[in-house]
Amino acid sequence: MKAGVVGAAGYAGGELLRLLLGHPNVDEIVAGSESLAGRPVSSAHPNLRKRTTLTFVHYEDVGRCDVLFLALPNGAHRAHEFEDRTTVLIDLSSDHRLRDPADYDRWYGSPHPRPTLLDRYTYGIPELHRDEIRGSKRITGAGCNATASILALLPLFRAGLVDRSRPIVIECKVGSSEGGREPSEDSHHPERSGVVRSFRPVGHRHTAEIEQELRLGGQNLRVDLSVTSVELVRGVLATAHVYSTTTLDEKALWKVYRDAYAAEPFVRIVKERTGIWRYPEPKLLAGTNFADVGFALDPRGERVVALCAIDNLMKGAAGNGIQAMNVACGYPEDAGLAFVGLHP
Repeated sequence: MKAGVVGAAGYAGGELLRLLLGHPNVDEIVAGSESLAGRPVSSAHPNLRKRTTLTFVHYEDVGRCDVLFLALPNGAHRAHEFEDRTTVLIDLSSDHRLRDPADYDRWYGSPHPRPTLLDRYTYGIPELHRDEIRGSKRITGAGCNATASILALLPLFRAGLVDRSRPIVIECKVGSSEGGREPSEDSHHPERSGVVRSFRPVGHRHTAEIEQELRLGGQNLRVDLSVTSVELVRGVLATAHVYSTTTLDEKALWKVYRDAYAAEPFVRIVKERTGIWRYPEPKLLAGTNFADVGFALDPRGERVVALCAIDNLMKGAAGNGIQAMNVACGYPEDAGLAFVGLHP
C-alpha cells in the first residue's frame, strides 16, 4: 500500500511517518511539506535518522495514494484539494469532526466553509465507531482532550448510568506538544517550564466533540471542560466527574468497564489497590497508542470520577489515525502500533 502524509513536518506528521515506516502493509510513503520540500525528512524529525531516506515534497507533488493523512492545522480546510488523490482520506484536524454546522459556527467562531462535507466523514475513534469506520473512505481524527474524556466516560454512558440532568465536569491536564510545532509566547521555555497554567478554563473547542459523541443517540447533555497546561511534553490526563442514576459499588463499576473494554486492543483498565501506579499516568504512555482508563467511587454519594491518560500525539492524533486506517482497510487493528512504552 502507498500512504501519504500532508503536513508531514509537524509533530503529528512526524509520528505518522514513524508509524508508517514500521507498518507491515505499507511499502511506499510520500511526505508532503510546503516549507521543507526538497529537504530530508530527518531534518524535521531527527529520530528518523538512518530509518528512512525520504525527502519532503511539495503538496502538488503528492501523487495518488491508497491512504492519505492530512496533518494540517485546524481551520486549513484543504481536504477537498486532496480527495481525488486517494481512496481513503483521514483528516486529523478539527475541520470535519462536528456533524452539525451550527456547532462548528458556535465553537469555532465562523461558519464552516463547506458544511455539506461534514456528513461525509466518520468520527474516527474505533472504540466508538468501529463498524462505521470499516470500509469508510472519509475519516476524521478526534481532539486529544476529547479522546481522553470520551474514553474515560464511555462505559458509564453506554450502561445508562449517568445522570444527564447534571453537567459533566472534566479537567484535562495537558503537555506542551498539544500546541503544535509553531512556537508562541506561551510555549517559550522560560514561560512554559514548571507551570500549572489554566490554559482554557471555559470554552475549549473539544467540548463540542465530547457532547456530540457521548449523546449516543440520546438526549442532549452538558459538558463543562477545563484544560490546564502542566510540565509535560507529551500527554493528557482527563479527570471527569459524573453523578450516577443509581447507587453503585466498585464491583459494579468494574463490570461496567470490563464489559466495555475487555476486547479493546488499546484500552487498559488501570485501577490498583496499592502502589504509585494505581491510576492512569501519561508518563507510561509516551509513544504508545494505549489509552489507560481508571475510575474511583466517592464514598459520600453517587459521584464517579473517571480517568483516562493518553499520549496526545499518538492515541490523541497519529496513532489513532493509523488504528482507524487499519480498521478501514481490513488490516489487523494493532498493525504498526506494537510499541508498549518505557518504564521508568
